[in-house]
Amino acid sequence: MSDSRSAGGFSRSPSYSPLDTLAFDRQHIWHPYSSMTQPGPVWEVVSAHGVRLRLKDGRELIDGMASWWCAVHGYNHPRLNQAAREQLDAMSHVMFGGLTHEPAVELAKRLVALTPAGLDKVFLADSGSVSVEVAIKMAIQYQHARGYPQKQRLLALERGYHGDTMGAMSVCDPQRGMHHLFAGMLPQQLFLKEPQVCFPRDDVEFDAEQLDRDIAALHEKLSLHHHELAALIVEPIVQGAGGMRFYHPDYLKAARLLCDEFDVLLIADEIATGFGRTGKLFACEHADISPDILCVGKAITGGYMTLAATLATTHVAETISKGEAGCFMHGPTFMANPLACRVACESIDVLMQSGWQQKVERIAAGLNKGLAPLRGHAGVRDVRVLGAIGVVQLEQPAELARLQPLCVEQGIWIRPFADNVYVMPPFVMSEEDLGKLTDGLVTAVQTYLKG
Repeated sequence: MSDSRSAGGFSRSPSYSPLDTLAFDRQHIWHPYSSMTQPGPVWEVVSAHGVRLRLKDGRELIDGMASWWCAVHGYNHPRLNQAAREQLDAMSHVMFGGLTHEPAVELAKRLVALTPAGLDKVFLADSGSVSVEVAIKMAIQYQHARGYPQKQRLLALERGYHGDTMGAMSVCDPQRGMHHLFAGMLPQQLFLKEPQVCFPRDDVEFDAEQLDRDIAALHEKLSLHHHELAALIVEPIVQGAGGMRFYHPDYLKAARLLCDEFDVLLIADEIATGFGRTGKLFACEHADISPDILCVGKAITGGYMTLAATLATTHVAETISKGEAGCFMHGPTFMANPLACRVACESIDVLMQSGWQQKVERIAAGLNKGLAPLRGHAGVRDVRVLGAIGVVQLEQPAELARLQPLCVEQGIWIRPFADNVYVMPPFVMSEEDLGKLTDGLVTAVQTYLKG
């Protein structure tokens, strides 16, 4: 077969020309959460710089998603580009079994120093979902090593989301979540109604009695089932893909105390919230607690490539290591990929040297101001902001196929889901671009609600 090539260097089938990219995509490529019989619209991106995506047709879109929450420094950042180039010249990958390298060691140093106190052991994984799988296996292997093999189930919150792999799916909301179709083959975990008291805000009165009921429900569940529970897994403060809900820090603080009381590990899934997104470096800091196991990912490389980590306390790690297996039973092929680790080190350094707190505070102020016209608007249930997260919750589903093109018409990139139209912009977004983003969102939502 002949090998025709485009100017960009990609080999193509002779039956397709370079102009057929979208046609081939529509016929052959399965996008996230998409149908192959009724695929939604897609737009071809040819480059990205700063906070803008350049489309094939020449239009530019302000990215309100930070590429699913990971590109906190924007695109084509010179320091991250340089770090990738330098590491590529040295080695792009080497197995981590029996070998180590400086990028992994340096990344682990940063993670131990920056994450909540006590998380001193670092397992480097491929992706966020894998880091959750690792956390679940750590919790179960820990209990087994202690002589409690019956403690092998997890307790999770309704409206929670922890990833798309099998173990991670088992701790996602079993009814409202995206994975109920697989319920028959997933491990049967225990679930608890999500906390009802929202994160403190000026326009919502604090309901102390409801918080007490939330905590009492957690106490009851742990009291009844602690003998079979390895761990409680939560998304600290922000329940992401399960509804973009922000809950009260006192609930998380109580969860820490109750896990200790009932001898159950606490796993904090900070894949979405880690590295400054909520206004704290890690969301656990809102409650001033440390989990036994912590998952991080997404922003760890600034959106350059996939990488995640699962951190554990020395007690958890040493208990596992002294158990029957004599080791932790997990080892991904691309664990501690040097290229990803080197970029992650640079991304963390850029973050810590950039005045990220002030940037997130500025974004929060801009989101509150820019989304204000939708507060009380007909068809809008709620508008809420926490750190660099802005959410417009509708009273009806946010139909992606109709709403996303309206956003593109406004020159912005947003991907709604369920009844939420939300933004998680890169931290480097200017006030001018943030204003354009929120103005475009408001116009798109208003047009959508008009039908």
